[in-house]
Amino acid sequence: MFRWLAVVSVVLVFAISLHHRRLARKAGETIARRREGPLFMVLRAVFALPLFAAVVAYLINPAWMSWASLALPDWLRWLGAVVGLLCVPSAWWLFSNLGKNVSETVLTKSDHSLVTTGPYRWVRHPLYATGGALILAVGLMAANWFILVLASIVVVVIRWLVVPREEAALIAKFGDDYRHYIHRTGGMLPRLLR
Repeated sequence: MFRWLAVVSVVLVFAISLHHRRLARKAGETIARRREGPLFMVLRAVFALPLFAAVVAYLINPAWMSWASLALPDWLRWLGAVVGLLCVPSAWWLFSNLGKNVSETVLTKSDHSLVTTGPYRWVRHPLYATGGALILAVGLMAANWFILVLASIVVVVIRWLVVPREEAALIAKFGDDYRHYIHRTGGMLPRLLR
């Protein structure tokens, strides 16, 4: 049951992402990943690719990842299922608001616009928050320590390396408008106090 809930969550989120990324490519500029620099290429190779491979292996045949099984209580696995399924409408909402600004990199497009609607009204990086929630949810549903450890590392890397680099690019592009936006919104979670 958990495997199928993970399949539904991952497939729907990726379908939404691919659809909106395809629309963004048709509407404008595409930025090559190599322009981000070697650090980001290495981080993808060391953490993101093994995580992606582990998730795909679990989704295709859970027995392939049984070597990393973790005894988790059912309530925690169900929590992962709920979070994973909630990532589907979250992905639709954020991509619908992001529009042609969708990019595979932390760099800004020449015609990039500052999006502050939908989930971006409260959180500056709902795409990273949703992606992080999805991979952690899959780790919980799979009850797999390897996926959970890599997912946790990826979330930390996103928060402490990717987000600052992206925000520097957004400040360079939008200046004080983005600085004001930072002060009224949270990074990956809504700001409780303003």
